[in-house]
Amino acid sequence: MNASVIGGGSWGSAFAHHLGRNGIRTKLWIREPDIFEAAVRERENPVFLSGFKFPTEVTFHHALGDAARSADIIFLAVPSQFCRKVLLRLAPYLIAGQSVVSLTKGIEKKTLLRMSEVMAEVFGPLASPRIGVLSGPSFSREVAQGHPTALVLASTDLRWARKAQHLLSSPALRVYTSRDLVGVEIAGALKNVIAIAAGINDSLQFGDNARAALMTRGLAEITRLGVKLGAKKETFLGLAGIGDLVLTCTGRLSRNRHVGAELGKGRSLSSIIAGMRMVAEGIATTLSARRLAFREGVEMPIFEQVYQILYHKKEPGKALADLMSRTLKGE
Repeated sequence: MNASVIGGGSWGSAFAHHLGRNGIRTKLWIREPDIFEAAVRERENPVFLSGFKFPTEVTFHHALGDAARSADIIFLAVPSQFCRKVLLRLAPYLIAGQSVVSLTKGIEKKTLLRMSEVMAEVFGPLASPRIGVLSGPSFSREVAQGHPTALVLASTDLRWARKAQHLLSSPALRVYTSRDLVGVEIAGALKNVIAIAAGINDSLQFGDNARAALMTRGLAEITRLGVKLGAKKETFLGLAGIGDLVLTCTGRLSRNRHVGAELGKGRSLSSIIAGMRMVAEGIATTLSARRLAFREGVEMPIFEQVYQILYHKKEPGKALADLMSRTLKGE
């Protein structure tokens, strides 16, 4: 079995580590020349995943075609706003029988398409690979360390998903299967917005009660939108839903929670972004989620307040007051 991971960020690098430990020959495509050269020289990603030597099964590639050729399964680990551009470059190299799995948690800003929809749209005219999505609570460093992790692999082709489940699972990483592509992708993308709110909450010391309320009511908003888009309600109670939400809202390694915490300290969004080389998907997803909510007629008050804080510099205390003074209703 040969695999390729497209994207040399923290998650792509960590997943290549996992595949290599599983004995799978893996090509890792790294776009940035400095990181590629360091990986070849040191067998480590010093920028996004320092301290971890890649298994010998992992090789490094700067040319996308070289990385994609001969791969039975390709994993896409590129920030959502760059996915289409990379997929258009990748499409000519696909051949019959390949599978492409998205590791990206985001929504395309211009089209509001999920990553599996973008893949289907781009690949359709040239090839028809099996498409899947792998999501769930998974900090990159902990996966690279081999700490116990559970994920969910979603695909409309459940027979293939079960084969891939056995390929990807190990004593340190357990994979479940699902047919609910919509639910898994919406849950994985939108939880990042609630993590920003949780970071603001923690920085302002609003307390554990407030964080628990944000997470619970945030999940209710995500579920409402997901179900309206065709997802199954129970998906949001699983790994891709509440599992990933809990991790991202409480874990110290969460990039999106970090953004919220820095906003709570009074820093501007532009200065926070300027100091980060890794992408916090929740910033762009806030815009996409708001547009989806308006399109679908779904009320999402927490998302609206995060949008106001991020893009209109609303004072977080005022945002909380507006949430707490909304018309009372049943749960």
